[in-house]
Amino acid sequence: MQPRFVGRLGVADAVTAANAALGFVAVVAATVDVALAARLVLLAAIADGLDGVLARRYGGTPAGEHLDSLADVASFGVAPAFLAAAVAGNAWGYDSAWGGVALAVCALFVAAGVVRLGLYTAYDTGNAHTEGVPTTLAATLLAAGVLAGISDPTVVVASIAVLTVLMLSPVTYPDLYSRDALAMGALQAAAVLAPAVVSRVFPRALLAWACAYLLLAPRFYWRGEGKRS
Repeated sequence: MQPRFVGRLGVADAVTAANAALGFVAVVAATVDVALAARLVLLAAIADGLDGVLARRYGGTPAGEHLDSLADVASFGVAPAFLAAAVAGNAWGYDSAWGGVALAVCALFVAAGVVRLGLYTAYDTGNAHTEGVPTTLAATLLAAGVLAGISDPTVVVASIAVLTVLMLSPVTYPDLYSRDALAMGALQAAAVLAPAVVSRVFPRALLAWACAYLLLAPRFYWRGEGKRS
């Protein structure tokens, strides 16, 4: 007897499933090494971009868009929230007042990510834009910041709080052009492979690029194709 997914899922769906698995590994890694967890989150972001490329090249499946959002909950909702919680817990302890606040903020981040991804699947799939900060962008900002040397728990938790609000905002973000998505993927790969080289140049460049898109894209960057959940 064959598994139910045989003949129903494509190569892009396999990469999407790998994205979800990377999210789980990132959560485990955050318990021992937050920098490693940040690298795994960026690796999941690369997989998230790759599955879109493969879907356009080989064709998607009816399950694809649903699998994509489910995987993103793990990799760009739970994993970055746990990473931030680990940073706060290591500094303040989970049983302290500030540790409790940090956990609450991280829990709200996950909830906002779930809502944002549900709305994306229901209303934005197939469009050239989406409302609210994409979960992949939010996770990339946090992971790049950690790899760039931002370790102050107050800054990390405050960043999570701001991104929580922005994910549910009505601000419209255009999808990336393919060439720009490729450039971002290359920066993410460089930050994964060599996060500390030349005074952390790659994660710092990635953080600057992601911040520029966060702040400037709604007004100055417009296009007509792509996918960014």
